[in-house]
Amino acid sequence: MKILHILNHIRETGNGIVNVAIDLACLQAQAGHQVGVASVGGGYQALLERYGVSHFSLDQTRRPKHLLLAAQKYRRLLGDFQPDIVHAHMMTGAILARVLRYSRTYTIISTVHNEFQRSATWMGLADGVIAVSQAVAEAMERRGIPAAKLKVVRNGTLGSPRCSAEAQSQDQQLCRPAIATVAGMYPRKGIADLIAAFEQVAPHIPTAHLYLIGDGPHRAEFETQSKKTTVANRIHFEGFQPNPLSYLRSADVFVLASHREPFGLVLSEAREAGCAIVASQVDGIPEALDQGQAGLLVPTKNPMALAEALMKLLSNQETLRFWREQAGKNIDWLSAQRVYAETQAVYEEFLHQRP
Repeated sequence: MKILHILNHIRETGNGIVNVAIDLACLQAQAGHQVGVASVGGGYQALLERYGVSHFSLDQTRRPKHLLLAAQKYRRLLGDFQPDIVHAHMMTGAILARVLRYSRTYTIISTVHNEFQRSATWMGLADGVIAVSQAVAEAMERRGIPAAKLKVVRNGTLGSPRCSAEAQSQDQQLCRPAIATVAGMYPRKGIADLIAAFEQVAPHIPTAHLYLIGDGPHRAEFETQSKKTTVANRIHFEGFQPNPLSYLRSADVFVLASHREPFGLVLSEAREAGCAIVASQVDGIPEALDQGQAGLLVPTKNPMALAEALMKLLSNQETLRFWREQAGKNIDWLSAQRVYAETQAVYEEFLHQRP
């Protein structure tokens, strides 16, 4: 099968959409499929090359000149590569694949991650739409995407081609007990709520430290918030880390305080690392945590509830140990290989429906 993935970029920035697509492309090529990735490029090009995945330069910047050139390049690419499947991971790619299909017979598949964005509706232009959680699928159906088009393939990272053996062996030395989050520095990720919750917890657990792993445009705002607390010296902004597992394996508690979250790819990494987990009860997060069996679920946008959950874990070693063990149970389904297999099944289903 010839498979062409379309992304905006393939930079190593912790972007979950990119990470899922890279894993998928590598595993497809490893299985013997002819795979190409079209994007503006980025740090993952070397990894794709090692797996035998072709990369095609395609700049989809949303400006008239760039889009016109992208359309011309895309048409030439179709003639050269002749894909059976075009898999769009972002809105511009989905539109490009549909508008320029003309008489070509390829099948278009899209994957919806951030359903809460208004532009996600455009992903419905594809013949088949993959949702990364049941919550995303239901939300897309409410937007008018036919149920027959929607297929759920939940995210998973275990055994990811992106994780080298060298990276797996490295651990960070953190002050304990260590609370960590791995998230972009955006308001949607609940970073402000986590800092506020930690300020409540810190006086009761005087050795606790908070590690914020990630970067983004609002980092300065969160750093300012942190400096205004009485425990700023125990809040650490670590920036983007290409190997967050090195932090997770050393952390006691992982927190994902998101206000919106289609699935939370990092939750599978936190579970694999054996962290006790506290996360928002929103969107696809409960699915990633086996409906609360693998982690404590708290109301979103509620620093008080978040602080109470952290106190529950950090004030009792038996409770902390219990939830660390719970996180590591039943994680086989979070494998990248399962994501590959289920995605291939979606391809086959919609290929057979093609006239």
